[in-house]
Amino acid sequence: MPTAADLLVACLEAEGVEYVYGLPGEEIEALLFSLRESSITFVPTRHEQGAAFMADVHGRLTGEAGVCLSTLGPGATNLVTGVADAQLDKSPVVAITGQGGRERLHKESHQALDVVDIFEPIVEWNAQIAAPEVVPESIRKAFKLAEYEKPGATHLEFPEDVASEPIDASPILARQQVRRPDPDTESAVRAANVIEDAERPILLAGNGAVRTRASDRLRAFVDRLNIPVVATYMGKGAISDREPASLLTLDSGPDDEAASAIELADCVVTVGYDIAEHDPAAWNPDLETAIVHVDHEPAEVYRHYNPDVEIVADVGASLEAIGDHLSAAACSLWCADRHDRILEDVTAPPDATDPVTVTNALPLLREALADEDILISDVGHHKLEIAQNYPTYEPNTCVISNGLASMGIAVPGALAADLAVDTNVVAGTGDGGFLMNAAEIETATRLDCEFTIVVFTDDDYGLISAQQVDHRGEYTGTSLTNPDFVAFAESFGIEARRPETWDEVERAFADAVPSDELTLIELRLDASRSESGG
Repeated sequence: MPTAADLLVACLEAEGVEYVYGLPGEEIEALLFSLRESSITFVPTRHEQGAAFMADVHGRLTGEAGVCLSTLGPGATNLVTGVADAQLDKSPVVAITGQGGRERLHKESHQALDVVDIFEPIVEWNAQIAAPEVVPESIRKAFKLAEYEKPGATHLEFPEDVASEPIDASPILARQQVRRPDPDTESAVRAANVIEDAERPILLAGNGAVRTRASDRLRAFVDRLNIPVVATYMGKGAISDREPASLLTLDSGPDDEAASAIELADCVVTVGYDIAEHDPAAWNPDLETAIVHVDHEPAEVYRHYNPDVEIVADVGASLEAIGDHLSAAACSLWCADRHDRILEDVTAPPDATDPVTVTNALPLLREALADEDILISDVGHHKLEIAQNYPTYEPNTCVISNGLASMGIAVPGALAADLAVDTNVVAGTGDGGFLMNAAEIETATRLDCEFTIVVFTDDDYGLISAQQVDHRGEYTGTSLTNPDFVAFAESFGIEARRPETWDEVERAFADAVPSDELTLIELRLDASRSESGG
């Protein structure tokens, strides 16, 4: 007779799961052998954090929950950072952890922790599968809540004795996803009136504008009304940065053009925006800006974000409804000249004598990537440069962790992206974040993955040292030493290059990005910080 482990795997198949990322362990033995007999590929990773990041990026790119798996104790705690990242970045993830037999959980026991309690603050829903009979409902609920807007992470604990018990049952089939209703007419009219009364309205595109697949209707709204648009770091690509309406992100522009534009605006229409993405105190310090909030959930209560109108409904339908009550002349590209200055600045290739910086390298990297290709950014100083200076033309093609903002996501994230989508993928990372999960290069080679890793090397936790210098005039506790990254990459059997001139950088990007090889390119950055400190 089939076991509970067999039933759980059948439920994963019914959810359409193709990959489960994780590490093997004694307490998940039955589950691993059930996976072996299924259509699902179990991907053994080198660290559970990498597995969780893979599930995180899979969920963000596809809208379907990524799945990560670990054993009990340290395996489960190693998942926590990646699962928390998915939760704060609104990425659907289902985490499954093994556990010892129930007969020993009432007492102190080897590697036994209250894992359900540990995960409780960082997930949408969390439970132990305490009996074989509850497997179908537990799996269906975990996926439904993980994928329901706003999505996030869920967690299930699976004790080893339950996994081995016999059960004759079938999965609960997934139905069409629950969707938010269309907006009410009164709210749409009120929102339109607020926008019409404004002299300088602007639209702020957040993560939800990308996540809810509302980009097409957002672009139609912007095209018809000629309203300027700024994006959060996680809203990049909701509108093409080629459009005259786009000011890239809130921090873009050589002279802070985007930030000054939103500060000048007298009305901000936020679309799929969470205040965790960018503190509204930066653009509404005096509490005088009119705000129209369009999202799947009500606005967070915050003094600097108290919307005049809240539309809690399907995002795309809400934009259409507001647009129906606005004339085409209601807005204007009152800051179009700023777009031209920003785009000219971020697309200008470096001169031969320019220093090697992330900012100067990005135009060459952008040129090597097609519109639909994907850049996964790690966290560090380079993340800010990518967010501000990397033009993005399609939704979900620049993936930035900005909720939890956890270092180490780029390499495992690029692996998951390479498996999930049929485009070229680049992992952009600093030397600090790279070595946190660089072992996943071995996982990538084992899976014959094809993506490019670009490591920006400055032998320092550069974002922190720059902040310290800004605050105190010196830095401490941030300096690093690194291995020879080219030799390190070659030890995995992959191609590696360290270009030194801009011509060499351009050729390296042009060769590596479209190739069928896993490649590492190291760019050693010119020192630009103060020499004071440690």
